[in-house]
Amino acid sequence: MNEGILPQDAGDPGLALWQICLDELSQELPEQQFNTWIKPLTAQVAEDFSKVTIFVANRFKLDWIRAQYVGKLSAMFERLQGQKMIVELALATREAPGKTAYSVVKAAQDAAASAIEPIDDSPVNGFKNRLNTALTFDTLVEGSANRMARAAAMHVASMPGHLYNPLFIYGGVGLGKTHLMHAIGNKLLADRPESKVLYIHAEQFVSDVVKAYQRKTFDEFKYRYHSLDLLLIDDVQFFANKDRTQEEFFNAFEALLAKKSHIVMTSDTYPKGLADIHERLVSRFDSGLTVAIEPPELEMRVAILINKAISEGSVMPEEVAFFVAKNVRSNVRELEGALRKILAYSRFNQKEISIQLAREALRDLLSIQNRQISVENIQKTVADYYKIKVADMYSKKRPASIARPRQIAMYLAKELTQKSLPEIGELFGGRDHTTVLHAVRKISAERQQLTELNQQLHVLEQTLKG
Repeated sequence: MNEGILPQDAGDPGLALWQICLDELSQELPEQQFNTWIKPLTAQVAEDFSKVTIFVANRFKLDWIRAQYVGKLSAMFERLQGQKMIVELALATREAPGKTAYSVVKAAQDAAASAIEPIDDSPVNGFKNRLNTALTFDTLVEGSANRMARAAAMHVASMPGHLYNPLFIYGGVGLGKTHLMHAIGNKLLADRPESKVLYIHAEQFVSDVVKAYQRKTFDEFKYRYHSLDLLLIDDVQFFANKDRTQEEFFNAFEALLAKKSHIVMTSDTYPKGLADIHERLVSRFDSGLTVAIEPPELEMRVAILINKAISEGSVMPEEVAFFVAKNVRSNVRELEGALRKILAYSRFNQKEISIQLAREALRDLLSIQNRQISVENIQKTVADYYKIKVADMYSKKRPASIARPRQIAMYLAKELTQKSLPEIGELFGGRDHTTVLHAVRKISAERQQLTELNQQLHVLEQTLKG
C-alpha cells in the first residue's frame, strides 16, 4: 500500500481513499457531471485493498456509471494505491454504508415536504398582498440556471430598500420568475409581518389605471401603490404601447424609490430588449440589478420532476425522471405538463411508472419536439442572427466573425437537440467531437460571465423554441 497517499490520522483508510478519489474527480469533472453522477455514490473498500464496491442508487445509474466512469475510477485507484483494485458496482440498499448526506433528489424531496397552501388574499394593513404562500425559497429547486437570480432575490427579501433596487428578473415562460417573486414577498412578511407587500401582474396594474381614470379615483390609486414597502410586478412587457399606464408606473416607481421601498419586476426579455416602452422607464428598469433565469439544466430538471411528483402524491423513479428530463428541456411548465401526462397515463392504464410508460405517454410531445428543433434549423437561425452564410457553418474558415457564431451554434445544438457530440461534429463539416466539446464548454462558461452573450443566446433560444 502506498501510505503516503492517505492522511496519517485517517480512521478508516478505505474511506479516506474514497474521499481522495471524490476530491480529485470534483476537480476534473464539470460541476454538473460530478453532482449528478459521482457525488451521490458511496463505496466500501476491502481491508486488503484488493477490491472496492461502489453503491449506485438504481439500475439506470449503474449502467451509466459502468459505461462512463469505471475505467477512470480503476485507473485512479491504481495510481493512488500503487496496485490494481477490482472495481465492482452494486445497487445500494437503505443499509448501504456511508450514505452521502446530500443529493439533488433528496433536496427535491425535502422541498416538497411542505403542504401546498392557497394564495393568501387576506388584508395586511388594508392590503391584499395576493401572495401564494406555497411559493417560497424552500420549495424552489435551485440550480445553476437560477442561482444568481435566487441569491439576489434572497438578498432583497432580507434587506429590502438597499442593494439591487430595482431587481429586474427576465427569462422565458415557465422558468420560475413568478415563484421567485412570491418567495421574496413571503420571506419579507415572515420576517416583518407589518410590511405592506403587493404581488400583481402587469395587466392588473393596467386595469387599475383604467379604473382610476374612469372613476377619477387617482388619489386612492396613488395611496395604494405609493405606500407599499415592496412591489412585486410580473410581466412588465405588457406595458407596451400603454402611455398612461407607463406614466403612472413611472410615478409610482419614483415614489417608492424615494421612500426606500423595493421594486421587483419580471419580463420575458432584458430591459433594453423591451419594445414600445418609454426610454426613461427602461433606464429605470436597468438602474438596479438585472438577472436572467435560464432553462433548467439536467439535474435541476430531474429534481423538479421528483419534487412535483411527490407533491402530486406519486413517486417518479429516478431513471424515469432522467429520461423525461433529457427529452423535455425548455421550461418548468413543460416538465409539469409532461409529468401530469405520465401520472394520468399510469393511473388510467393501471401500470407502474417506467421509461416505456413515459415514452408512450409523451409520444406526441417527443414527436413534436424532434420535428421543431434540428441542427440545420439552429445553423440557419444563428447564421441569420449574426449575418453570415449558412455555408460558413460547415466551412474551414476561422476568422472570429465566423468561428464565434459557429461555436454558438454548436453549443445550442448540444443544448436543444438529442444529437451526440460526434453527430453534431459531422453536421458542422465533419469536425471532431472534441472540437464540439471545446465550443460547448467555452460558450457555456462565457455565458455566465458576459451579459451581452447571455442576452444573445436568450434571444436565439426563444426564436428556436417558437
